[in-house]
Parts: sequence; structure tokens; C-alpha cells
Amino acid sequence: MTREGAETLAAEALAWIAAQEDLLGVFLGATGASPADLRGRADTPDFLASVLDFLLMDDAWVIGFCRATGRAFTEPAAARAALPGGDSVHWT
Repeated sequence: MTREGAETLAAEALAWIAAQEDLLGVFLGATGASPADLRGRADTPDFLASVLDFLLMDDAWVIGFCRATGRAFTEPAAARAALPGGDSVHWT
């Protein structure tokens, strides 16, 4: 996945999260973001990476997002890998 494609997917994920009333509050609390951050930083790679980090925390969220957008279940993780800090960490 290209970085541009990853940013597009992350922006779609942010829109999906924002549309989920119960999930938006969880996202804001978990990331420390404010509603102003959603507007002002939504196009920055580091903020978009945090959106995908959040989404990837729960399989049900990934499934819900992918079903709503017609994306493959593997795409959010691939997008996260294409954004800053997305390199896989190997603990061994």
C-alpha cells in the first residue's frame, strides 16, 4: 500500500469512527485528541497513524469499518504499516 492510499484509508476510518457515537468518545479519550484536533490535524500522517492504531485495537472495530466501507479486513493493518511508525516490531 502506498502512503497516499494509507492516508486515504485512515481518513475513511476517522470518518467511520466519528459516525459511531459511542466510539468517538472512546477514541477521543484513548488518544487525548480534542474535537479541534479532528478538524485541524485530520490530514497529518502522525494523527492518521493514531487513528489506525486505535481502530486496530479491536477486531470488531476493524470488521465494522471494513464492512461499512467495502475494504478488505487486511487493509487497515497494511495502511498502518505504510504510515510513520508503522514498521513491525519484532520482540525476539
